[in-house]
Amino acid sequence: MDKEFLVDAQHLYRYYGPTCAVQDVSFQLAKGDVLGFLGPNGAGKSSTMQMLTGNLAPSAGKIRVRGIDLLDEPKRAKRELGYLPEQPPLYREHSVDEFLSYCGRLHLVPKNRLRQALDSAKERCGLGAVGKRLIGNLSKGYQQRVGIAQAILHNPAVVILDEPTVGLDPIQIREIRHLIRELGNDHGIILSTHILPEVQGVCNRVQIINQGRLVFADSMSGLEQHLHSQHLIIRLRQIPSIDELTQVPGIVAAEALDTGHFRLRYEGANPASAVAEIAVARGWGLEELVPERRTLEQIFVELTMQDHVPQDTANGEAA
Repeated sequence: MDKEFLVDAQHLYRYYGPTCAVQDVSFQLAKGDVLGFLGPNGAGKSSTMQMLTGNLAPSAGKIRVRGIDLLDEPKRAKRELGYLPEQPPLYREHSVDEFLSYCGRLHLVPKNRLRQALDSAKERCGLGAVGKRLIGNLSKGYQQRVGIAQAILHNPAVVILDEPTVGLDPIQIREIRHLIRELGNDHGIILSTHILPEVQGVCNRVQIINQGRLVFADSMSGLEQHLHSQHLIIRLRQIPSIDELTQVPGIVAAEALDTGHFRLRYEGANPASAVAEIAVARGWGLEELVPERRTLEQIFVELTMQDHVPQDTANGEAA
């Protein structure tokens, strides 16, 4: 049985005059996916998010939400979308219940189901005790919860969250991340963020956009393979020459980090055993031998700094 895609975006382009902000971007989102969407400022991330939510028409390409064409049938398609922008559209002078009731009517939730939808969204977002309180009197973390509640009030298939933890304290961040993971059980989630640990802690898929193109797209398990670099870190009491180190079978390059500390690059199978045997045989005094593990931040920088040319962001594409 073929997997049902809640979002199917194909060959998206977006031009601002002569500037191409998004170029040939394609991806799918299935139920249960929490997709982390990363990119530096000016990379085309905001334009892509706006196209996915139906707030910006693509110059070319197709977006289907649960099989419904977002351009041909925008009202039907948008019923399957919930959206939390970076600045939650909250009415601070309303109580939580008043605001969510208003949002429910905007989402065309039937009157006889509105109270049930309201109670469900509040329970899922931990808002049960603050329904009567004014939104303007709530903490930033609770305001974010209200923003997420309005996005899921109509039980959409897809929830799109833009920087949902910006400005929160560590405890609030942990609570919102836990909520996002729970939402991922019943919806497809697209999470736009600049916080790399957030992607590793919440998402099961990640994609990185740079200069309008997707430069990386994989599952988190696939990302784990990229985090393991082809390098060994070794520390020795007796310092060999670089030539001696590169003569070890499998080692193609060596770099001195500090006194007795080296980074060894290898190709093919991990040569750690051969390195250890030769170090012992030659009396180098082996003190440390570990694989080097790259961080998501290092991968992000490598992918987004290659051939980096700043784009004109005067068109409003700032993220």
